[in-house]
Amino acid sequence: MADWPWQREFHPCTDEKTLESDKWFRSLPIFSQKSQHAHEQGHFEDLRAGIDLMHILFVIDEFSDVGRPPVVREYGQIVLDAIRNPDKPRPAGEVILGEMMRQFWARVGRTATAQARAHFLETIQAFMDTLVSQAEDRNNTTIRSVHDYFLLRRETIGARPAYVIGELRLSIPDEALYHPAIRELEYLAAELIAIDNDLASYNKEQATGNDQHNIVTIVMHHLKLDLDATVDWAADYHKQVQRRFLDTLKRVPSFGPAVDADLQSYMTQIAIWPQGNYCWNFESGRYFGSHGAEYQRTRRVPLLPKRVQQRDANVPLVEDLERLAAIAAMEGDD
Repeated sequence: MADWPWQREFHPCTDEKTLESDKWFRSLPIFSQKSQHAHEQGHFEDLRAGIDLMHILFVIDEFSDVGRPPVVREYGQIVLDAIRNPDKPRPAGEVILGEMMRQFWARVGRTATAQARAHFLETIQAFMDTLVSQAEDRNNTTIRSVHDYFLLRRETIGARPAYVIGELRLSIPDEALYHPAIRELEYLAAELIAIDNDLASYNKEQATGNDQHNIVTIVMHHLKLDLDATVDWAADYHKQVQRRFLDTLKRVPSFGPAVDADLQSYMTQIAIWPQGNYCWNFESGRYFGSHGAEYQRTRRVPLLPKRVQQRDANVPLVEDLERLAAIAAMEGDD
């Protein structure tokens, strides 16, 4: 992302709203205490909404990563029902995803514009539907082609629901938001985010046996490349997508002064996402533990040893995987 024109931006109330969001997140019985700690290492109202949504998407991702297709499909039905009926109490014993989304949308949805509410429901539905497809691929050990993978990944990465946070106060008509150039920008930014995320998460995912839905695995399988060559391929493809984004930006038409102002705000927030996500990959602790700054500087990441594939929604700590690597190395020296 060195040549990306849009740099990350910090809201002046980030610390305050992060504390509020973290307090809300910790109040919900989601993970074990250890897994909760793993997530917390990763750290005006729209900012709070954005932080809350990142918590929710993270939890949905962790739950769906270990769910069979019928279970993930049920998760989607629960989440969508919570958005449609934010004032309806969730059933006792239901997976926590419903209550998380209900609380979130009861607070955020009531002040969002009608357009933003409709778009949020639409993007969450696409997100949940593609998570079912991902679960089916996992269940059938399907490795998609590179092209088909990106068609799915640009939804499963969860970027499009997150874009709506930048739309909450805007009234962008459908003729503008659904224009082919705008939709292409949304997907190209999502691909940039997905490539960086897949590169960052691959080490942890290959160690836990959950690397099937990752561009590194896809390219190594279909193009018969080793790991180093695959990383080079991904870096080159990333540059191609950046160029396509900049070219597409030039093709956005005018919809009149009022709409153009809202659309410019929306497009700018989309464009900021890839850089912010890139930095988060190294700073959050989710993928590299405490070594993020070191790995970002050296560009060298030691491969973690493989362990038994996880079957529940407990978050594996990178530090635990590193300890396994150290133990394996000592045993190899004996």
